[in-house]
Amino acid sequence: MAVKAAKAILIVEDEDAIRLTLRDYLKKRGYEVLVASDGVGAIKQLLDNDVSVVITDYRMDVLGGDYWIKFLRKYCSDLTVLITSGFLKPDFPIPYEVVYKPFDYSELEAKLRSLPEAPDAGKKES
Repeated sequence: MAVKAAKAILIVEDEDAIRLTLRDYLKKRGYEVLVASDGVGAIKQLLDNDVSVVITDYRMDVLGGDYWIKFLRKYCSDLTVLITSGFLKPDFPIPYEVVYKPFDYSELEAKLRSLPEAPDAGKKES
């Protein structure tokens, strides 16, 4: 029986410092983590990997904002999505939980652990 990697968390964030430090924080706690700097890169990660949770910034220069949210809702309805934003004023209701910046990484991890769809840190599926 082959062992496959646990489902991943995808971080989509255009600010390098946030994207990379959050990746490192979650990896140190045993999560499988993927990153993308915009919506286009995120689509590539979603197509190539088994993702269960997306943590994404709302406002990004390339495929961000309202169109990114619409894409996630229409094409990724099976995924759990957490939106992060320092400033959020969409033209329509956001169908996902919003975590406002600045946020504490340990509080974000606690939210992840509380999600039924979130991968367990360090666990493998068989």
